[in-house]
Amino acid sequence: MKNYLKKFSLKGKIAFVTGGAGLLGTEVTNALADAGAHVVILEIDQKSGELQKKLQGEGKNISFEVFDITDTINIDKKVDNLHKKYGRIDVWVNAAYPRTTDWGKKVEDLSLESWQKNVDMHLNAYSWISRKVCLIMKEQKSGSLINFGSIYGVVGNDFSVYEGTGLTSPMAYCAIKGGIVNLGKYLASYFGKFQVRINTICPGGIFDNQNKIFVKNYEENTPLGRMGKPEEIASAVLFLASDASSYITGTAFMVDGGWTAI
Repeated sequence: MKNYLKKFSLKGKIAFVTGGAGLLGTEVTNALADAGAHVVILEIDQKSGELQKKLQGEGKNISFEVFDITDTINIDKKVDNLHKKYGRIDVWVNAAYPRTTDWGKKVEDLSLESWQKNVDMHLNAYSWISRKVCLIMKEQKSGSLINFGSIYGVVGNDFSVYEGTGLTSPMAYCAIKGGIVNLGKYLASYFGKFQVRINTICPGGIFDNQNKIFVKNYEENTPLGRMGKPEEIASAVLFLASDASSYITGTAFMVDGGWTAI
């Protein structure tokens, strides 16, 4: 009989997580390490290396590297250096969420400079990293690349959830996340014959002590009646990283409590 639990094992695998010490990235790092992977946290500054020490103290196989995804000019060189240092890239997760200090402005107040900078920092960075990682995985003839998209890369925004909060969803967000979703489909088609899998995980709203009115509005519009938890996203990433999803590629994998079902 087949051992289905073994399919979720990442023992002997090398996994990289950009934004690996963030709200979602921390749980992704935990999940991959729990499954047996040697996880390399890729973060913009050394402060995030504290997570490495904590997880190492729990007996997990964790490394830390300073890695700025917005430094697109040097992406190829930096990924090559990581590949050389660690020997393989079995799993790569782009969970970083770079944005400008004026992120969150309404459409009426948005500047062209801000729009262009955010697209460059996020969509262009994800795209160029993905290209380079896939080329390395092509030579290995194996690998799983997982990019973070969003429900708003798949469906239009429901602005009613922001009523009474003074908040909004930035216009650049939907363009960036929509681009990431279709990027994944392109790469999956192009690299599939090399046994490289590319999927885009699309979280719904994740609870992070947001405005109480927003949380109430959001939960009332979600079939499961609540916002998501970081660990629920991490579990789905583990599935997509592992052989449990060996025949899945090119998907926009919804983890949204049913938000996009209605």
